[in-house]
Amino acid sequence: MTTEVKVPDIGDFDNVPVVTVLVSVGDKIAEEDPIIELESDKATMEVPSSAAGVVKEIKVSEGDTVSEGSLILIVEADGADDAPKEEPKAEAPKPEAPKQEAPAAAATPAAAPAKMDAGFGKVHASPSVRAYARRVEVDLNQVNGTGRKGRILREDVEKALKSQVAPAAGGAAAQGGMGIPPIPAVDFSKFGPVENVEMPRIKKISGPALHRSWLNIPHVTHNDEADITELDKYRKEMDTMAKEEGYRVTLLSFVIKASVSALKQHWEFNSSIHPDGDKLIKKDYYNIGFAADTPNGLMVPVIKDADRKGLVDISKELMELSKAAREGNLKSADMQGATFTISSLGGIGGTSFTPIVNAPEVAILGLTRSKMAPVWNGEEFVPRLMQPLSLSYDHRAVDGALAARFCVTLKTLLGDMRKLMW
Repeated sequence: MTTEVKVPDIGDFDNVPVVTVLVSVGDKIAEEDPIIELESDKATMEVPSSAAGVVKEIKVSEGDTVSEGSLILIVEADGADDAPKEEPKAEAPKPEAPKQEAPAAAATPAAAPAKMDAGFGKVHASPSVRAYARRVEVDLNQVNGTGRKGRILREDVEKALKSQVAPAAGGAAAQGGMGIPPIPAVDFSKFGPVENVEMPRIKKISGPALHRSWLNIPHVTHNDEADITELDKYRKEMDTMAKEEGYRVTLLSFVIKASVSALKQHWEFNSSIHPDGDKLIKKDYYNIGFAADTPNGLMVPVIKDADRKGLVDISKELMELSKAAREGNLKSADMQGATFTISSLGGIGGTSFTPIVNAPEVAILGLTRSKMAPVWNGEEFVPRLMQPLSLSYDHRAVDGALAARFCVTLKTLLGDMRKLMW
């Protein structure tokens, strides 16, 4: 019996690109095994299989776009695979056949690992090994498998990776992405004890996206500070009452409200650059992303329609989404659709930093720890609670004068609680 496996609910997105196909025809998969990876505007999402069995047909390729309900693959129930007569079938050795031809292919310069986007469809390896090989850029067609029936194991990929490091580092003409020379590999074990520690999955996913943004966006950061003395007094009063109801009111709630008001006055910060590069896409909705610190790395949940919510609603939603992020229970829809992002390090420290714009957004606001400082009021210096602001922006969409005006608007709103209620 065959079963069609389709794209499940992935939120409000249509035509999401397939960046990785994690299985091949002939693979035996279990329910919930990852089968493809989709790249949204926030991160790469794994799509799990809704059925178990043997992959008979794959209906998508890397580079295709899919939406909810798109057919991914066809699976045949794997009960027959456990029968004693299944193994002698002629089809069983097929995955090994290309491995015998690998030396000839490797000898041809045109068959270099650049063809990795084919998905390693004919090699004998599990989905997780394929995904790992793609991540570290090892061509499985050139790896000798040491597992049963020549199956390629993770250890085989790691061995192949180590063998590639020295030539890659020594090649004077070798270059990284965008024509940038790569950082030479160093054998740190020559200087002392070392240990390879696997990066959390979130960092593996977000790292390439941040790198892409940094390389493609002309970043500029504007630093300013807002007087939040009066605001913080009111915040503390609200927080005292909120504790009795089981939630907290933090400065971030007020900054979200103020940011929405500033975005309405300076719509360019709530836009995205049109694919043709000649226009800005003006957005008439206000979804504010916020960086949440979790044990596995930073995640960016989104407060949807923040312009329609009051301080209490925003405070409660901030707490709920932050808790879900820490516990690993965020859904993909919870991290989609942001128009502007806020990254707050206030609970940790610092005076300023350069947050990386989260493309396709064009700006991101960074917050560090507020501090008491002497401020001249025209007659004398008085102690005021000052909040540092670090606004990074895409200089293609926003210029320095507009960034300065945005920050002036923002700090004016934060400095006068009454204006937040307008």
